[in-house]
Amino acid sequence: MNVRDSGDQRAGTRSLSQRRLQTLAREVAASLPGVSRGRPFVQKLDVYKVGDRVFMIVTDDPDERIITLKADPDHASALRDHFQTVTFGRYLDKGHWISIGAGRGITSQLITELVKTSYRLVIETMPVRDRPKKDTA
Repeated sequence: MNVRDSGDQRAGTRSLSQRRLQTLAREVAASLPGVSRGRPFVQKLDVYKVGDRVFMIVTDDPDERIITLKADPDHASALRDHFQTVTFGRYLDKGHWISIGAGRGITSQLITELVKTSYRLVIETMPVRDRPKKDTA
């Protein structure tokens, strides 16, 4: 995805609210094959996994409504440079994870793509035998 095109208001996309961003991320993640979720760390972190590997964390703290996703380091850097509300990943490796909050240019299209990309990046690190049988992401 081209970072510059992701927030184009003329394409009919609108920036998401904090609550909608998290709801959409959860919906997209839940639709992917082999996904489970739980709260293994603390109650405010909703953790999404494929197999035994984390690909998304949704922070349920009302003062910090963000999602954290795996990302290619170069793409993560470009996203941080372009979007004010994309930061180094909370809780996980700063080079390979980003945290995203609501803000200008953070659209449904962008969140959908980033969640699916995070899922795919994690799947690529799994042995073929452990990958979900139906990988349609």
